[in-house]
Amino acid sequence: MKRVFSLAAFLFILLHFQAVAGSSLPVTRSIGAPVGFAAACAKYKWLCGRMAAQQLNDQAGIALLQKVNRAVNGRIIPAEDRPSSRNKDVWSLPVAGRGDCEDYALQKMKDLIEAGFPSSRLALSVVIGPQDQNHVVLIARTNGGDYVLDNLTSTVRLWRTTGYTFLATQDFQSRTGWRVTLAGPRAGEFS
Repeated sequence: MKRVFSLAAFLFILLHFQAVAGSSLPVTRSIGAPVGFAAACAKYKWLCGRMAAQQLNDQAGIALLQKVNRAVNGRIIPAEDRPSSRNKDVWSLPVAGRGDCEDYALQKMKDLIEAGFPSSRLALSVVIGPQDQNHVVLIARTNGGDYVLDNLTSTVRLWRTTGYTFLATQDFQSRTGWRVTLAGPRAGEFS
C-alpha cells in the first residue's frame, strides 16, 4: 500500500511540474493595445517588427533571460513617467537611467533582441501587480514555457509562479496586436 501511495504521489508531483513548466500563457480574443503602446511601436521598429535572430536552445535562452533581467534591473532607477509629459503613461526606453515598469520591459526586449533572442518569442504583458496596480512585464516564450522578466525581481520565473493575474498580452505573431489573457489567481474576477 505504501508503494502505491508513493508511486501515486510521485506521478502527481511529476505531472504537476510538467504542467507548470511546459505551459504557455493562454490568450483569447483581440483587445485594444494599452495607452502608449502605438506611439512606442512607431518609435521603436524592433518592438512591433520581426528581427533576425539566432537559434538558442532553452538552456542558453534562459541563461540569457536571467542575465538581461538582472542587468537591466541593476542599471535603471525606478521612476514614474516624467511630470512634463502630457500623456500620463509614456512607453519609452528609460531616460537618464530612470523608468517605470514598461520602460524596464522595453529595455529588456531591446537588449534580448540585440543579443539574438527571437523577437517572435517576446511579448509585453499587462498584469495586476502586488499592490493591485496595473504592471507591465516582459514574457519570453521558450519550449519549457513562458517566462516573466520583471523589474520587481531579479529572478526570471514561469508565468504561473509569479502570483500575477495576466490581463492582456502583446500578440506574439502579429506584434502590433494585443490579446486578452485572463490567467492567474484573480482571472475569474474579470471574465
